[in-house]
Amino acid sequence: MNRYDLITPEGTRDLLFEECAAVKSVERRLLGIFSMRGFSEVVTPGLEFYDVFDLKSRYFPPETMYKLVDNKARLMVVRPDSTMPIARMTATRLAAQELPIRLCYSQSVYRNRPSMRGRRDEIRQTGIEIIGSADRRADLEMLSEALEALDSFKTGSSRLELGHIGFFKALLSRLDCDADTKEEIRSLIEFKNFPALGDLLDSIDDPADAAALRQLPRLFGGEEVFEKARLLTGADNAEAENALAELEDIYAQAKALGYSGEITVDLGLVNRMDYYTGIVVKGYIEDVGDAVLSGGRYDRLLSEFGLDMPATGFAVNTDSVARAEMKYADYSVKPVDVIVYGDSAHIPEALTHIKALTAQGLRAESALFGDLGDVREYARSKGIKRIDTVTDTVVTENI
Repeated sequence: MNRYDLITPEGTRDLLFEECAAVKSVERRLLGIFSMRGFSEVVTPGLEFYDVFDLKSRYFPPETMYKLVDNKARLMVVRPDSTMPIARMTATRLAAQELPIRLCYSQSVYRNRPSMRGRRDEIRQTGIEIIGSADRRADLEMLSEALEALDSFKTGSSRLELGHIGFFKALLSRLDCDADTKEEIRSLIEFKNFPALGDLLDSIDDPADAAALRQLPRLFGGEEVFEKARLLTGADNAEAENALAELEDIYAQAKALGYSGEITVDLGLVNRMDYYTGIVVKGYIEDVGDAVLSGGRYDRLLSEFGLDMPATGFAVNTDSVARAEMKYADYSVKPVDVIVYGDSAHIPEALTHIKALTAQGLRAESALFGDLGDVREYARSKGIKRIDTVTDTVVTENI
C-alpha cells in the first residue's frame, strides 16, 4: 500500500523562507494599494456548498472542483474561485450597503486540473471587486487598479491586454450552430489554435460570419485593430459596433493613465464568455508565460444569487508574481541583529532583554544553548554579528 505522508498532493507545494517572503510581500503591496483606494478586505470560507458553483450558467465544470461531504452528507467544494463566493456574500450580507461596494481579498483557490499540465491546483489570488455600478467610470477604475498593480511588481516589462466579450458574442450569435459548437469555437480562439479553429469553421454553413471569427485571434495590437474589426463585421452588426465603440473609448482613456508598460487591444480575449459581459483584461509580466492578472465586467453573476447588480473586478496570481520577483528582488532570509544568551540563573532576564531590544526595532532571538562557545559557533554560522550575554549585567560582544 502506497503512503503519501511525506509528499504534497499534485498541484500543491510547500512555501519556504524566500518564497513565503516573496508571496507575502506581493500580497501586502497589493492590499496596500487597494486599501488606499477605498477597498475593504474580506475573506470567504475555504469550503462552500456545491450549490454556490452549480448555477444555471455553469461557470465552473463539476470535474474541475475538489468535492467532499459534511457530516450531514451535503456536497461541499473547496473554493475554486473567489468572485462567486463574494457574489454570494454580497447578495446575502451586503445587499443593504450603499453602492458602490468596493471589496478586496487575498486567499487561495483550488482547481482540479488534469495531471501533467504543469499548472498549480492551489493558486493564491489577490484581487478586487467593484459591485453596484454599470458606469464606465467603474471599468476605468478597475483598469487603473490593474495598471497600478502591474506597475508595482518588481519584475521586468509588463503589459495589459484589453478586450470586449460583447464583440465575440455579437459574431457568434449570427452563426447557425449549437451551444457545444459555439463553446468549442470560444475555446479554440482563447488558446489561439488556428488550425483547429479553421477546420471547425469550415464545417459551418455560414461563410461570412465564420470568416470574421477565423480572424478574431489575429485582431490584436494598437488602434489599428478597431478599423480591421469594423471591416470584418460590416455595418449591419450594431451589437458588434457598440462593443467596439466602448472598447475604443476605454482603450483611449487607459492610455492616458500614465502606465509605464504596454497597453494593447486583443479581441481574441474570449475566456469564460458566460461569466463576463463587457470589458475583459489580462496582464502579463516578463518571465511568466501565462497571464498573472485577469478579470473584467460581469453584470449577470449576482442575479443568480438573487441580487441583480452589475460588477467588475480582477484577480492577480500572487504565486506567479512572487516567483518572477525572486529573479529581480532579494527575498533571502536575513539574520537577526542580536542573539541573546542568558546563563541558567538568568533565563527570564534574557527574555526580558529580548523584549527591550525588539521595542527598539532590533530583531533578536534567544540562544537555546547552555554554553557560550556554542552560541558563538551558531552565531557565526548564521551570520549574526552581535551577542548579548545576560547575567547580573548585559555584555555585548561583536563577532
